[in-house]
Amino acid sequence: MGPFARYPSLIGRTVFITGGASGIGAAMVEAFHGQGACVGFIDRDAAAAQALAARLPGAWFRIVDVRDADALDAAVGAAAEAIGSIQVLVNNVADDTRHVALDTDAAAWRDGLAVNLDPTFLAGRAVQPGMVAAGGGAIINLSSINALFGPPGMAAYVAAKAAILGLTKALAREWGAAGIRVNAISPGWVATPRQLDLWLTPEAEADWARQTALSGRIMPDDVARLALFLAADDSAKITGQNFVIDAGRT
Repeated sequence: MGPFARYPSLIGRTVFITGGASGIGAAMVEAFHGQGACVGFIDRDAAAAQALAARLPGAWFRIVDVRDADALDAAVGAAAEAIGSIQVLVNNVADDTRHVALDTDAAAWRDGLAVNLDPTFLAGRAVQPGMVAAGGGAIINLSSINALFGPPGMAAYVAAKAAILGLTKALAREWGAAGIRVNAISPGWVATPRQLDLWLTPEAEADWARQTALSGRIMPDDVARLALFLAADDSAKITGQNFVIDAGRT
């Protein structure tokens, strides 16, 4: 874990992470595992999921396409049986594939929301009864600063990330009496392997750097460390909030 905070309240805590095999999700899986939490994750990339789990003794995973609502619900149940009732949910799964709005038909639009928005609500609904029975829990939803800027070429992704901010507020209010905290994280441009391979070119990175207050890349571990705090008892009175981690871009 390096010279960063350790959270005693996370030891033995059960954590379920969607889209956990690579990028920010994998950093979160590793971070929670390093805190002594019992971690389960899902992803549709079997090779990446197997490689990650092989490095983390005791980590549970299942290959799931989150567009299949029944499969997602079943995975939450299976994880609860394997590692215990879910106490922390991290809704991380997303697909920011670019698409021109006029070339996006109804099926493609619906598919974009089925990956980027629906699982946030459906996974939350799936873990809620267990959290109520346990006297509370923490849900962390991944949004994006793109919800604020609305860049072109990714309308479904932007719409979903904006909706997640509203959903976070709504569920925080609706489930707060049961001790369930719901917060969002909105990262800026995180230097994941996918971003570096597809879009974070040297030119794009230089342009991004001119717009930020802090120098250096935002890394997946930076986002994971924020998630740890929001899952731990240290943030026990924080709910309904959106935490931006973008090196001062906004």
